[in-house]
Amino acid sequence: MLLALAGGVGAARLLRGLVDVMAAADITAVVNTGDDIVLHGLHICPDLDTVTYTLADAVDGGRGWGLAGETWAAMETLERYGGHTWFRLGDRDLATHLFRTQRLTEHATLSEVTAAVARAWGVGVRLLPMSDDRVETRVTIAGPAAGTSVEVGFQEWFVGRGHGVAVESVRFLGAEDARPAPGVLEAVASAEHVVICPSNPIVSIGPLLAVPGVEDAVAARRDEVVAVSPIVAGAALKGPADRMMVDLGHEASVVGVARLYAPLAGTLVIDEADAGLADAVEAEGVRAVVAPSVMTGRAEAAALARAVLAARPSP
Repeated sequence: MLLALAGGVGAARLLRGLVDVMAAADITAVVNTGDDIVLHGLHICPDLDTVTYTLADAVDGGRGWGLAGETWAAMETLERYGGHTWFRLGDRDLATHLFRTQRLTEHATLSEVTAAVARAWGVGVRLLPMSDDRVETRVTIAGPAAGTSVEVGFQEWFVGRGHGVAVESVRFLGAEDARPAPGVLEAVASAEHVVICPSNPIVSIGPLLAVPGVEDAVAARRDEVVAVSPIVAGAALKGPADRMMVDLGHEASVVGVARLYAPLAGTLVIDEADAGLADAVEAEGVRAVVAPSVMTGRAEAAALARAVLAARPSP
């Protein structure tokens, strides 16, 4: 069995590759919910939905999120009313959020709703939210006046402001009181393979680790944990991970990723473009495995999945 800690697009693509090289039923993915947002009265789970749609072969490949063949009539009408349309929700995607919100108001847990959505899409991977409790990623950025700061929700910064404002700090509101979703700790402890997907270490993997018990469970498996760097040749392949790392005092390189993951992962898969930094990665106490890691398509994702499986040290 394989346990994956997962964020959004990069994690979804690696999981799709893993499904091509091993049985989907043998994969459990614990997915970040710190990005979740309540908008228009709807409970939206961007990372869970991206992973679900990708594994269902229904994702919009160009964007990497949302559904292929989507229409936008609801957003167009909402614009007519002057409503909030900065967070775009397609017409078909809206049905997912309507169903999730309905079930949550009926006192279903997020784990139960996630399983129902995955079944409806024919997803064989076991998908678990990191917690059934609300955890919100909050970002502190520069305020409107010189020398001031303001804290906003992650989606307001990432989507609403185009993640163009430097980040001063990040916190995970509610994490200290949250509990891991049922099955999360057991899956980490029992998995043959534990993989940290190529997701933003700070705001995609960070929220998972902030839920009490998760970081300790992963650290207990450190020698067997394989992480995949989301940074290639000093840049993030998707999203603002590189700039966020610099903003928060980290080095935007595979070496910086190794430093962040050193307490958790004994092995880091780095791209061939960073082969020259393998020794520097290993100087951080993390074994470096060099392999093509840019998932331009399904074949490349499967090849990376094979490399990740092979990277686990022998018992």
